[in-house]
Amino acid sequence: MAKIALITGASAGIGRATAELLLRSGYKVYAGARRVERMKDLEGLGAKVLSLDVTSEASLKSAVDAILKSEGRLDILINNAGYGAHGAVEDVPIDEARRQFEVNVFGLARLTQLALPHMRAAGSGTIINISSIAGKITMPTGGWYHASKHAVESYSDALRLEVSQFGIKVILIEPGPIKTEWDNTALVNLEKYSGAGAYGPMVKMITEKFRAGYRSGAPGPEVVAAVILKALGARSPAARYPVPFKASFIIFLKWLLPDRVLDWGIRRMLRA
Repeated sequence: MAKIALITGASAGIGRATAELLLRSGYKVYAGARRVERMKDLEGLGAKVLSLDVTSEASLKSAVDAILKSEGRLDILINNAGYGAHGAVEDVPIDEARRQFEVNVFGLARLTQLALPHMRAAGSGTIINISSIAGKITMPTGGWYHASKHAVESYSDALRLEVSQFGIKVILIEPGPIKTEWDNTALVNLEKYSGAGAYGPMVKMITEKFRAGYRSGAPGPEVVAAVILKALGARSPAARYPVPFKASFIIFLKWLLPDRVLDWGIRRMLRA
């Protein structure tokens, strides 16, 4: 019997690549996103497409209810929807910071709350939260995004400990730089909030580093989708999966180096 998976943010990037791979691997996929028109091809591959806004309680409930009405169960929830509200913490409006958390943290948490009773009743289920190495290491002008991903990390650790007694698995995926549309939004916000003024020179350097890191040499979202499929197939999955190897190396450096040395290295990298 095919397992039923709901993927948020499935219109592009990691969400889309994961939906495609799971469909090819025999899963039944419900692909959710605000931009429904961009998921027509997924529908052609066999996905069930849902209009889903993770900041809307009605939209979240409607999506879960539709799946339960049609399938009677939800085996896998992949919380992928997210974006980057980049800019210096002094410049980013607090309303935008709140929206960052509404999308990256509270939408994820509320959808999980809606799915959990049904997984608990079934005595099984898997929740995969797409975090980031940004939840482990922090760069300037990304403070609110990093804070949201730090929150996802801690939230997921608590959730894993709480629900394992019910046969439910919770897995964190921690991508490093991946070639998706994510950096477009991040750079637009960065320029919007901090492109001029006191942080302008820093923003110019960071923008150049972003473009180099995400556009040349960064792997595509398919590498993350492959790790998600691997985690879903594992009898005892790891708590977290950094991807690709470069992400594991960066996290190792964060663990190894004192904050003073790491700060020096980041500042030096930005000046290079």
